[in-house]
Amino acid sequence: MTDHGTGLFTIGELARSSGLSVRTIRYWSDEGVLDPVGRSAGGYRLYDAEGAARLELIRTLRELGLGLDAVRDVLAGERTVAEVAATHVAAIDVQIRSLKVIRAVLASVARRGSTAEETRLMHRLAKLSAAERQRIMEEFVAETLHGLPEVDPDIQERMRRTAVELSDDPTPEQVDAWVELAEMLEDPSFRAQMRRAVEYNAGARTASSPPGEAVWFAKRLVERVAPLRERGLAPDAPEAGQALRDLFGDADRADVLARMTAGFDERVARYRELLSIVNRRPAPPHAEDFAWVVSALRVAAAG
Repeated sequence: MTDHGTGLFTIGELARSSGLSVRTIRYWSDEGVLDPVGRSAGGYRLYDAEGAARLELIRTLRELGLGLDAVRDVLAGERTVAEVAATHVAAIDVQIRSLKVIRAVLASVARRGSTAEETRLMHRLAKLSAAERQRIMEEFVAETLHGLPEVDPDIQERMRRTAVELSDDPTPEQVDAWVELAEMLEDPSFRAQMRRAVEYNAGARTASSPPGEAVWFAKRLVERVAPLRERGLAPDAPEAGQALRDLFGDADRADVLARMTAGFDERVARYRELLSIVNRRPAPPHAEDFAWVVSALRVAAAG
C-alpha cells in the first residue's frame, strides 16, 4: 500500500513490508543512511521504491555486523561493498582470536577453580599480543646474557631465537603454561638463577673452545648415556664411571656436578617444559639422560 496513490511509502508501510520496526527505520533515517524523498501533507516521511531497496541493503549490511559509518560509505559510493567486507573480515578475525583466548581462559578457570585475582592475571597475560609476549622473552634473555661475552656464541644465538608462539586458538593447558611461564620469566629470582647457570657453565669455556661446543657436548652425552639407561644400567653401577670418564675426562667430579645441576635443575627443566607446551612442540628430549648423568656424578663426587 502506498501513500494516497503517490507510489511513495511511509515509514509504517516500509516497516510492514520489510518486517523491520518503525523505530529502527526512523533511526536509520535520522542517521542519514535512509533519506526520504519528501513528506506527506501530514508531515510523514515518504520513501520511493529506490529507498525501499536501499533499506534492504542497509538491513543486510547491518546484519553482517557493519557499523553505520561503513554503511554510509557504501551507500555514498565512497567504498565498495567488497572493500568494506574485507575490512570487516579482518576485524571479525581479531574478535574471533580474542574470543578463543577468552574461551581457553574460562575453561582453565573452571577446571582449576581459580580465584578472581588468578582469573584477572590469566586474562591479562593470555590477551597479550604476540609482540608483547616476545618482548617479555627477549628481555629475559637479554638480562640473562648481559655482560657474559664468554658464553658460547651458538648458545647465545639459540637463546636469542627462543620464541613464545601461543596459538590463536590456545587450549586451556597452553593458557596455564603461558601464565606460569610469564610469571617465571618476570621473576627476579629465576632470572638470577638462569644467569648464574649460564655464567657458571660459561666459566668452563676457554678461548680455544670451538663455537657450539656446548651443543655438541649435549649431543655426545645423549649418544653415550641413552644406550646405558635404556639397558637399565643404574647411575651407581661401575660401568657408569667409564661413561663419566668418556664425557668429562679427569675433571673434578664435584665441579662438574655443580655445573650440571646449575643448568639442569628442576626450575630450568620446568622452563623448557612450559616452552614446549606453549609452542605446541615436543617436550625437550633426553631430560632423563641428563638426570642420569647428574645422579652418576653425585655418586662419584660422594665416593
